Amino acid sequence: MTGILHKSFKSADETRPFEAHKGELALLETGHGPVGLAVFEPGWQWSKHVKPIAGTDSCEAQHVGYVQSGRMKIVMDDGESAEIGPGELVEVAPGHDAWVVGDEPCVMLDWAGSGDYAKPVGS
Repeated sequence: MTGILHKSFKSADETRPFEAHKGELALLETGHGPVGLAVFEPGWQWSKHVKPIAGTDSCEAQHVGYVQSGRMKIVMDDGESAEIGPGELVEVAPGHDAWVVGDEPCVMLDWAGSGDYAKPVGS
């Protein structure tokens, strides 16, 4: 690795679209693992737009992310929930559903759980 890694999400190493054109995940590979920038469109819900891709009952990725814009509701399998918004850091354990709140896209940077997120089963 060189001393400086310089990449742009505009020319991501990989892009994974969500079902029904409800957003996408752009991935950049780094020496410390992948970093993802996700855009979740209004109406997006994990159980509707990523579950068919992931093939699991709930999201099994652990996330450490930063919300740039928009709002999202996250509900753990045990019922614990939180609504997150711009300027907030969030850490979410595996076993959850989530959806966009309101009519603005939720844009989130994720540097822990994006490597396998929205990756088609068997890939």
